[in-house]
Amino acid sequence: MKRIYISGPMSGLPNHNFPAFHAAAEKVRAQGIEAVNPAEINADTDLSWEECLRADIKALCDCDTIAMLPGWENSKGAHLEVHVAHRLGIRVVRIEDIGGGEA
Repeated sequence: MKRIYISGPMSGLPNHNFPAFHAAAEKVRAQGIEAVNPAEINADTDLSWEECLRADIKALCDCDTIAMLPGWENSKGAHLEVHVAHRLGIRVVRIEDIGGGEA
């Protein structure tokens, strides 16, 4: 089964942008695809950025696709995730393309 990791901006956004992550995970799951949602992985918002990113990168490594949320270009964490994805041969798509035959 496919596993899609959701990536996007969190730091400095209201509610860490969790609503956008949850909506994206719901969209992926509605397609019958397993979603890996960093907002679920890092529900404890007291953890440091580095602690969260370590957990996120570990989860990303077990996925075959990474779906980018709008605004990811402004996130240093999302940039690192895309870099890792490219190096590991993980497909990179926009979340907008999920469900249009691109997943």
